[in-house]
Amino acid sequence: MSIGEGDTMPDIAMVRHDGEEVKPSDYRGRKLVLFFYPKDNTPGCTTEAKDFSALKPEFEKAGVALLGISKDSSRKHQNFIAKHDLTVDLATDAEENGLSDELGVWAEKKMYGKTFMGMVRSTYLLNADGTIARIWPKVKVNGHAQEVLEAAKQP
Repeated sequence: MSIGEGDTMPDIAMVRHDGEEVKPSDYRGRKLVLFFYPKDNTPGCTTEAKDFSALKPEFEKAGVALLGISKDSSRKHQNFIAKHDLTVDLATDAEENGLSDELGVWAEKKMYGKTFMGMVRSTYLLNADGTIARIWPKVKVNGHAQEVLEAAKQP
C-alpha cells in the first residue's frame, strides 16, 4: 500500500534525541514537517539540518513544527546537534517496521555498484489534522528548507 498526499500519516512511535518517545500525532493541532535524511554528520544531511534550524523561527511563526528523522541513534543525534548548534528536534527511526519503512523512504539504494538499504531523503508536510499535505520525494538539499517553509505558510 502506498501512502500519499491526502492520507493520514501513520502514527508510529520513534525516539527523540532526548530519549523521549515521539509520534506524529503528538503534533496534532499544528502543521508538522517531517524531514527524513540518511545520516548525521554527512555533508548533505548537515546542510539540510542547518538550513531547517536557521529557518526554525520562521516555521514557528507560521505555526509549523519540525522533526528530522534518520536511523541514527539518539546519542548520535545529540552529538550532531551539539557539533552543529542545531535547533531542530531529531528522532531515530531505527526500529524495524518503523515510520520510514511504512512510508517506503527506507529503501534499496545503489552507489558505486553496491546495493544497500538506506534512507531516501524525503520531506512530508502534514496538516494540523495529521493528513499529508505535500510530499517531496528524493530531495535536493539546496533551497529545500526555504521551499518547504513557503509551502507550509499556505493555508
